[in-house]
Order: sequence, then C-alpha cells, then structure tokens
Amino acid sequence: MSIAEVRAGSVLVDALGRRARDLRISLTQACNLRCRYCMPAEGLPIMPRSELLSADEVATLVDVAVDQLGIDELRLTGGEPLLRRDLEVLIAQIRARHPGLPIALTTNGLGLIHRAAGLAAAGLSRINISLDTVDRDLFARITRRDRLPDVIAGIDAARAAGLTPVKINAVALSETLPGAPDLLAWCLDRGLELRFIEAMPLDADGGWTKEAYVTAGQVLESLGTRFALTPIGRVDPGAPAERWCVDGGPGTVGVIASMTRSFCGACDRTRITAEGRVRPCLFSDDEIDLRAILRSGGDAADLAAAWREVTWRKSPGHLPADVLTHPRRSMGAIGG
Repeated sequence: MSIAEVRAGSVLVDALGRRARDLRISLTQACNLRCRYCMPAEGLPIMPRSELLSADEVATLVDVAVDQLGIDELRLTGGEPLLRRDLEVLIAQIRARHPGLPIALTTNGLGLIHRAAGLAAAGLSRINISLDTVDRDLFARITRRDRLPDVIAGIDAARAAGLTPVKINAVALSETLPGAPDLLAWCLDRGLELRFIEAMPLDADGGWTKEAYVTAGQVLESLGTRFALTPIGRVDPGAPAERWCVDGGPGTVGVIASMTRSFCGACDRTRITAEGRVRPCLFSDDEIDLRAILRSGGDAADLAAAWREVTWRKSPGHLPADVLTHPRRSMGAIGG
C-alpha cells in the first residue's frame, strides 16, 4: 500500500501495515499527584487554557478519527483528565455523535467519588484507575501526596456507578514489588482487574535506568509466591496486557511488559497530546499539529490527510531497554 493509497483510504495505517484502531486523547498535562515515574516534584509547566484543545475541538477530532479513519475505540487521558471541568460535557457530546463508540477514561481517581455517577450518565463506558500500592505510607512516597483514601473512595464510586470492569493500573517498582501479592489480593476481593505495567523511560526527571526497572518476570515471580497463575495470553493481538488466570479463576491479572516483551509489532494505537499534536508512537518525537490545522480553518479532509501522513511514518517499535533513551516529552506530557 502506497502513501497515495493511504491518503485516499478510510483507515489509519502505517508503512508496515499496522492499522490504528485505538485513539488516546490527552485532555491536560496537569495532575494533582506527582508520581515519580511520570511527574517532577513541581509538576509540568502550566499550559494556558488557550493552548489546550477545547471540548468542541476534541469532539471534532473524534469525528474525524471515527468517520474518516476507522477508529473504533477511544480513551481519554492526561495528565489527570478529571481536572477538566468540562469532562462530562465532552463525553456526552461524543456519545451523542457516536452512540456505539467505547469511551474509556484513565485517571488517578482523585475526585472521582463526586463525578463517577455523572461520568457514567454522560456515556463513559469504563475506567482505568492508577494505584501502585495499598500501603498508605508507600503510596505517599511514590506520589508525593498522602491521598490513598481518596483514590480508594474513587474506586468504590466507579464500581457503584457501573463503570465496569474497573481496571487498576499499577506501575511495577522496586519498592512495590514485595507488596504485589497484597495488591492483587485486594483487587480480587473487590472484583477489580489488576494490571502491572513495566516502568518505561518516560519520567519527567530522567531518572529511569535499565538497571533499576522491574521486569514482568519479577512481577510474576512475586505473585507466584502466593497465587497459582495460569497463562491466558492476549484476547486481542494489539492488546497491551498479557493475562493470567489466578488460582483457577474467575479472577485474572495482567502484565503489560512494554520493555521486556514488546508488542510493538501489533500496535494499534494513535495518540493526541493535550495541545493537539498527533504522536503515533510513545518513543518517537515525530508529531504533527492538528490544532493548527483546526484553528486555521482546515476541514475534516485536511485533518485526516495530515493524520494519515504522520502515521505512515510510524516507527517499527522502540529500541531494546539497554539502548533506549528518553524522548523529549514525558508520559505526563504525552498522555497515557
């Protein structure tokens, strides 16, 4: 397939034939936690509201993605998307235009106790909540904030609102590795789907090192001290998490081994940053500015053409851990 054919097509593909189906849009790079693997202690620079995509602009880009490019799944991320006061309005706007589109949210859970019901009513399909440990002191050291009870309250509110399955994202760290079985037991007791994620060199402080990061193998070894794990694999080749059945089921646990068991060859994601730049790969700094096209009067065809072109240049995958370097943006500035 040539770039000319791509430009004329109705799907979003790269030069290796990988089709993007999963769109992730960051709504802000601001966050009310300061997790060491994501944010510096002082937070990222405040982005003026005029530089952020408005709710209408986000909805327009979703229209282009679904109607012109064949995207069939949406995830709203940050930073912390709950810091957007217009989040419920935005979700309702997208839901009205695309009734069958799965809409997910990735959040740290702070404030979710007050908004879970409203998000569900607006049309949110499901939710992922970040939680690395249920040890309060350790949580405070990792996030630089003593807010564990508030996160747990948000998790409970999401369950009560029917935003199921509620998935828990835990970044695997040396400090949390001994408590990994405790976190899994806590999640199983509450019917939550836990997924451990290998830390990537996307922290704002540049402190990630190949010598210090925790691997999927170490996580599974830790969990195996208490639980019998039976491999399930991936339901979808493009899904990031490999899954295991716990003690014969029905509970499961997932591991996203971004560094040691790369799934780049089946990647189906495309990302838009909070200021409207398409980023086809987390580790590539190749971007294109859709906000500029939008605000200069470009139409859906112009947006789709630019989006296709940068996607066509998508890299085959990130480098191995022993040579991988930090991209210019951190995870908080890209969007999860």
